[in-house]
Amino acid sequence: MATHEPALAIDYAALEDGALVELTRQGHREAFRHVMQRCNQRLFRVARAVLNDDAEAEDVVQAAYLHAFEKLATFRGEAALLTWMTRIVLNEAYGRLRQRRPTVDLDQIEASQFEDGRVVAFPSKFGNEDPAAAVAREQIRRLIEHAIDDLPEPFRIVFVMREIEECTVEETAFALDIRPETVKTRLHRARRLLRTALHGTLSATLTDAFPFLGPRCDRMTAAVLERLHCSVIGSDG
Repeated sequence: MATHEPALAIDYAALEDGALVELTRQGHREAFRHVMQRCNQRLFRVARAVLNDDAEAEDVVQAAYLHAFEKLATFRGEAALLTWMTRIVLNEAYGRLRQRRPTVDLDQIEASQFEDGRVVAFPSKFGNEDPAAAVAREQIRRLIEHAIDDLPEPFRIVFVMREIEECTVEETAFALDIRPETVKTRLHRARRLLRTALHGTLSATLTDAFPFLGPRCDRMTAAVLERLHCSVIGSDG
């Protein structure tokens, strides 16, 4: 009697994004889990930068994943998967924002911020970290998050993408559908607004802000997969 070799387990973690997308299209839900785990940190930070609320940001990211899963056949790889996902999250987040409150003119926001005297130079991230600041890293991170939360949303989203997620100017402009010059201007103004809360010795801690790893990441991916499972059962019924 002929014997069959056991199927080799797929090492999803070792696969490129394109391979994960293809496996997801073929019905491998575990591949989509790895897509989400790779994207969760940035997408949560981006959604939160727009909405300024943890719970609503998580809800937006979940909704965006479900939308992306449905539209995965349209992903052509012309942009990086994470960039494509970022656009979806931003569309979802701004849709929620429009429902939540009227649009505020950016010129009015800038005028009010310039009038209150808080606009001063904010140095870049480069340089050696002060040892004392490293000891108080967790407290510093909280201060950073609160200061970023206080930024007007158009400046906050650019700051999060450029300084925390370290996106390029071009990627940020593409995701937000604005000109690269606008990205540079808003980042410059965001840095100036943050100077009173974030001194140069604190800026090296920015990459630790708004963590979305470990249990929160696992909970998010499990929730999306459960919703996908329920939708399949419902469509078969």
